[in-house]
Amino acid sequence: MRPAWSVVLLTTLLGAGQGLFLALYGSDLFGFSFSGFLVGGTAISLTLCGAGLAASFFHLGRPERAWRSAAQWRTSWLSREVIAIPLFMALAGTYGVMHWLGMREGALAAGALAAVACLALYVCTGMIYACLKFLQEWHSPLTVVNFTLLGTASGFTGAAALAAQGNLSMGKTYAMAALAATLLAAVTRGAALARNARLRPRSSPQTAIGIKHPRIAQKAQGAMGGSFNTREFFHGAGPMRLAAVKWGFLAGAFGIPAALLLLQFNSIAFLIQLAGLVAERWYFFAEARHPQNLYYQAIS
Repeated sequence: MRPAWSVVLLTTLLGAGQGLFLALYGSDLFGFSFSGFLVGGTAISLTLCGAGLAASFFHLGRPERAWRSAAQWRTSWLSREVIAIPLFMALAGTYGVMHWLGMREGALAAGALAAVACLALYVCTGMIYACLKFLQEWHSPLTVVNFTLLGTASGFTGAAALAAQGNLSMGKTYAMAALAATLLAAVTRGAALARNARLRPRSSPQTAIGIKHPRIAQKAQGAMGGSFNTREFFHGAGPMRLAAVKWGFLAGAFGIPAALLLLQFNSIAFLIQLAGLVAERWYFFAEARHPQNLYYQAIS
């Protein structure tokens, strides 16, 4: 598939914002944080989510009709995500405002609802891709698990970076939690890579065109130029570029941040991990092999 940068940024920034909120609310439940830090952290969480949401509008042909995407909530995971995003942001905003007003008990109640909406949003986002049976690389429970763990890992790393900037003692706790989430995410993402490497196409050029001849080689697409199919369902990157991105995101999203968290370089760890997760999400889309490419193999 062709990675769309608008969706790459949406899922990366949104996931980090959700994870940051979960980190803040978790520390609030155990009394490890104070209101000023929680209010500021919630504002940053909402900023990350808002930036991701803004990026997503560049993926729409008619942005003014974006509200219609929520109409099919009974059957569409995309519609459910469209509903869950503003719901989570509204509840998280309420949580921050209540802390700002000194209403901790009300904030905890709003935070609990926001945490539920946050987890539901992770599921909705992951299921948009996991529900597509014809894309074998995505059609797995690991897709939802990875969306959740990658967002949680980056969010906890972001919380550790914020605590470090404020010279707060809770920074070490956040860093250790971020390290655990990062390592767990590395295991599940590695499991997905190993699974996808073993996949074999269920279709063939013969089934794509309905001809049973044993030797079929496409010489032309039937047109001298490209088409929507060749632009939207194939990334155009060669094997060397794909390999470079894969090893790059494994280092940037997991290896380097884990080492930096151990050394308490939390701010640098967050920036590198966020960049690594952008590469990871690009690879996630590029890795998916659309069955239609068995037919559209050559332009001319």
